[in-house]
Amino acid sequence: MPAFSYQAVDPAGKKTRGLIEAASPAAVRAQLRDRDLLPLAVEATQAKPGSGRSFGAHRLSLKKQVLVSRQLATLVGAQVRIEDALKIVTDQMTNSRDISLLLNLRSAIVDGRSFAEALEDVPDSFDDYYRASVLAAESAGKLPEVLNHLATHIEDRARNRQSLQLALIYPTLLALVSVGVIIALLTFVVPDIVRVFTARGAELPGLTRGLIAVSDWIARWGATIAALGAVAGLSTVALLRMPALRSRWDGWLMRAPLFGPLVLRINAAQFSGTLATLVQSGVPLAEALRAAAGTVPNRRMRAHVGEITQAVQDGMALSQAVEAAGVFPPMLVAMIASGEASGRLGESLQKAATDQAEGLKATVSTMVALVEPGVLLIMGGVVMLLVMAILMPIVGLNALAG
Repeated sequence: MPAFSYQAVDPAGKKTRGLIEAASPAAVRAQLRDRDLLPLAVEATQAKPGSGRSFGAHRLSLKKQVLVSRQLATLVGAQVRIEDALKIVTDQMTNSRDISLLLNLRSAIVDGRSFAEALEDVPDSFDDYYRASVLAAESAGKLPEVLNHLATHIEDRARNRQSLQLALIYPTLLALVSVGVIIALLTFVVPDIVRVFTARGAELPGLTRGLIAVSDWIARWGATIAALGAVAGLSTVALLRMPALRSRWDGWLMRAPLFGPLVLRINAAQFSGTLATLVQSGVPLAEALRAAAGTVPNRRMRAHVGEITQAVQDGMALSQAVEAAGVFPPMLVAMIASGEASGRLGESLQKAATDQAEGLKATVSTMVALVEPGVLLIMGGVVMLLVMAILMPIVGLNALAG
């Protein structure tokens, strides 16, 4: 049954709000009257099935995603039906929007949809990786194991995100302060210098004249350039939502001189990690590959994973199919081949995924470590040029006065 939000008045005239699970608004009003409440407003909280992402849609935090996944894994593993498990988890929630989201998931399942199909209605809370993994787990009857792995994955993702955010705080503050200093110099200091030297008829150094030209250009065209940049950014985002253009863009990213290796490593780590989780949970290889294909961020690489899936279904060994795709690191191919030969594909995939993740983490850490001195050098150089452009005419003016 769907969830409904209501507003009602008790016999003392006090207004109250809440959520009720019922078959219809009329049933909600009947329940409220049974509680001696006078209903004022009853609204359905359930979005239309398949509506996808929507602006302003409620999203479960990563911590709550972990909590929900762990509890569902425990309850389903204890032979509790998924709709009953969702009800138990919902009863422990305190946030009304979280309760509404979980009750609507339960309602979709009670109406005959699978858990994976119900998750399609809340993509803002459960991403492609989560939904594809649940779909494969339900098909293989391994939902508790996969939910536990998903909870661990979300915890690791939250930890990595927090580490990256903390590492970028100082460079971001440094850049903001430097930009503020530059704007202050161009806005308040440069005009005064121009007025002083114009009144004295002195000749300005070339660096100062260039600074004045930049200041005038920013004052005249800055707002226009900013508006055009915003329009261009929004247009680019809109165009990249078109499948054909997104595929071409992702193909270019794979071949880009600087970012190409990083993109390939990110996608390889995602693919191997997903496949390792599902195979170790007992999901059949073909279904695990289909789920892994849906979680690869790069569209062009996703197509390659689809080709690998088809090749495996046609009887080719996984290591041969991955090697034929030509987009994954040789070490990953070797680990898969080793796992197939030893009959421990899940363990080999997990080791390969760990190696890929560690290598990616080291690469990202190196890049973040280079951001701080890079920002310091660039901003420090710009500020130095500004200060020189301001001090040079002052020194020249003192020389004339002497």
